[in-house]
Amino acid sequence: MTQNRTASGLLLGAATVAMGLIAGLFYTFACAIMPALARSDDRVFVDVMRDINDVIQNPVFFLSFMGALALSAVSAWQLRGQPYRWWVWAGFLAYALVFLITVVVNIPLNNDLADMTDPAAAREHFEDPWVAWNIVRAVGSTVALGLLARGLVLFGRAGQTSAYLASAAGSNASR
Repeated sequence: MTQNRTASGLLLGAATVAMGLIAGLFYTFACAIMPALARSDDRVFVDVMRDINDVIQNPVFFLSFMGALALSAVSAWQLRGQPYRWWVWAGFLAYALVFLITVVVNIPLNNDLADMTDPAAAREHFEDPWVAWNIVRAVGSTVALGLLARGLVLFGRAGQTSAYLASAAGSNASR
């Protein structure tokens, strides 16, 4: 039972860390990268976003981007029957929505940006919707992070309570 609990805690912890990395990425785009690029001319804006869209497709990014989804899903399933499972399920569902937005909105906008030849037209088509939906992703992934963190705290408290009760039962049995 302790091994299963340890594995469940590590899995939930890994899901929370992966979610934190993704929430931080979307937050950084919302607070720094896109506002900085907004100051640049159309050619620079388009070139930099194309470069970002190329370099972000790497194993480290995909590990956290897809890992947050997979780890939170497996953790939610693994913790079924636990009273704090709803926090983990809610975190998974919040991020599933963020993941869906990324696949349905942001990635197609990235692809459009790569295909367009006129920088002014490309920026006009891309910037406002991409920025708006990225803010939604930043908020959604931050909510997911908070929900998973709450689940992790409650998981830890449940373990402390179980250990205390086991210790108390052991000391009562020896009397």
